[in-house]
Amino acid sequence: MLPYTLLAAAVALTAVAGAAAMVDSALIAVSPARTAELVEQRRRGAESLLKITADLPRHLNLLILLRLACEAAAIAIVAVVAFDSWHDSWLAVGISAAVMTVVSFVAIGVGPRTLGRQHAYPIGLAVAGPVALLGTALGPLAKVLILLGNAVTPGRGFREGPFATSEIEIREMVDAAEAQGTVDHEERDMIASVFALGDTVAREVMVPRTAMVWLPVDALADEAKQVALRSGFSRIPVVGEDLDDVRGVVYLKDLVRLEDGANPPVGEVMRAVSFVPDSKPVDDLLRDMQTARIHIAAVVDEYGGTAGLVTIEDILEEIVGEIADEYDDELPPVAWLDDRTARVTARLSVQDLSELFDVDLPELDVDTVAGLLAAELGKVPLAGDRARLAGLELTAEGTVGRRNRIETVRVARLPEAGDTEANTANDERHTINV
Repeated sequence: MLPYTLLAAAVALTAVAGAAAMVDSALIAVSPARTAELVEQRRRGAESLLKITADLPRHLNLLILLRLACEAAAIAIVAVVAFDSWHDSWLAVGISAAVMTVVSFVAIGVGPRTLGRQHAYPIGLAVAGPVALLGTALGPLAKVLILLGNAVTPGRGFREGPFATSEIEIREMVDAAEAQGTVDHEERDMIASVFALGDTVAREVMVPRTAMVWLPVDALADEAKQVALRSGFSRIPVVGEDLDDVRGVVYLKDLVRLEDGANPPVGEVMRAVSFVPDSKPVDDLLRDMQTARIHIAAVVDEYGGTAGLVTIEDILEEIVGEIADEYDDELPPVAWLDDRTARVTARLSVQDLSELFDVDLPELDVDTVAGLLAAELGKVPLAGDRARLAGLELTAEGTVGRRNRIETVRVARLPEAGDTEANTANDERHTINV
């Protein structure tokens, strides 16, 4: 009867080891946030489960210890029974190894772990009480073993537990969730963008100084209102001698609150501006701007010069993509208005424009039509600004109140008789004088 008793004990130990593996897998899959919801719903065992998730490393280590102890004991018992039956130590070792490999794989490895992942919350709620008791009973022993592991393991040892999750593993989990349809592609991109914030610096998201709309410190309030309305910006930097001398920021809401007839210089109504280095990580920058409750900051380079401007919207767009409003309709790259005039997007390449009208455009260090127009004007183009070059007249178009940039440029081929006049250096250019 002794062999049968020992075999029954081995089966019982294997079952306990399988149960420990199942609970281990279930607890790893449990979400603390979801468990907190179950506590609010007053589900039985939810409070104990929430306490376990709050100290998950200790409880998982205990379950691993229990599983390994039971599995080792079962293997030893099977080896003893095999030796007692065949009286050959090598044969007993071979038989016990073969049998327990199959049993461990099916009854401790694959089966229980799959059940644990598939039924994480029912299992977690059911075993929360016994696991908490296990933590009380075996806690000191687990601490001793972890201390031993930390002493012999390089680096951090077991301090973070066997389930420590790195950023790469989280990304892989999100990719797997997208493949399974649990997470949308847009949600996956958003999560990836959050991780990328720490690797992105201010200079990568800022509006460069060449694209800044600004006001001189002696500009009058009425002029500032017009610039704000035409550019679509409600916060405009105020500069002194040049762009490297940013004095402050004028808010459109401060301008409209002025008394009727008041028209002071913007230097009297501007607010202080915050300066940030162009190498500042974007996640730190966002946190600082939220703390200081500011929406715009001047970005300075290593020499103290103005590199550009950054807003909270610029940072948020790194996470959620471009933030569009109700006017942001998708525009065709080219729309012919007649045989001599076309409306093109501001992002159309200079090369495409040259091929479109079969003209040789000036070789400037720009890539887009908007950049070409800005280079000819010597400033950021606003709606209505116009320049003539290479027999073409370029007119910036945009809706009053638009933000950030012009959307389209109206390009017209000038009459043959006007080609000579049109190609002179700065003929017929219109700018905003502020």
